[in-house]
Amino acid sequence: MTLAKEQDLVLLLGKDGKRFIFRLSPGDELHTHRGFIRHSDIVGQPLGAQVTSHLDYPFYLLRPSIHDLIMSSKRESQIIYPKESGYVLLKMNIVAGSRVIEVGAGSGAMTIALAQGVMPTGRVYSYDRRDDMLGLATKNLSRLDLLEYVDLNHRDVAEGFDETEVDALFMDVREPHLYIAQVREALAGGGFFGALVPTTNQVSALLDALIGERFVDLEACEILLRHYKTVPARLRPEDRMVAHTGYLVFARPVAPEQRPEAE
Repeated sequence: MTLAKEQDLVLLLGKDGKRFIFRLSPGDELHTHRGFIRHSDIVGQPLGAQVTSHLDYPFYLLRPSIHDLIMSSKRESQIIYPKESGYVLLKMNIVAGSRVIEVGAGSGAMTIALAQGVMPTGRVYSYDRRDDMLGLATKNLSRLDLLEYVDLNHRDVAEGFDETEVDALFMDVREPHLYIAQVREALAGGGFFGALVPTTNQVSALLDALIGERFVDLEACEILLRHYKTVPARLRPEDRMVAHTGYLVFARPVAPEQRPEAE
């Protein structure tokens, strides 16, 4: 039986589906729309147990998933959703020990997924040219104790990267096709490249640039996710759906073609 301890990150799930993620700190209280709960009343409770607010409203005590952590992060920009980030991790072979560059830290949602993938022995090198975005990403990563696996860099990647021979590089910027030469310099031979862009003309421009820089194994895709109402007697799709979030593009660099020396 796993018991909730001080400084654990926990999830309280209400019967109405509302989720509250926070770190247990005795002396603090969680205030919800259904009453408040003292953290000290949660410490020592087994995960899966039911706890109640001062208004006797029940919540289930659970461990938050990576999906929960990403979706609960504070954001000031569009994030990469778990439906894309999960595929990215598998497609780009991002595992414990990997060295990964991220371009476009944003609010840090994708950075969280990358850090979870490479820990405890890997490293994420994240670049963004906006100081405010790096500040927000720092807060979100610190809240989850993931900052120790990430280097945050304030730089326009047109200047290139500090790292070389990295295993993978992922871009979430407006015009990734402008930086493919820099990408090639940073990636190990046969490494993994990926990008997310919102429009088809950006996909076309990126594919042209990748082909021009001798990348192979190209893939462009869109991932759609439709939820269903979980009522067994009336199972049907939810009324609303996020129909489009972005297009994913993947490729791998190979050695430049050898040209015969001029006679």
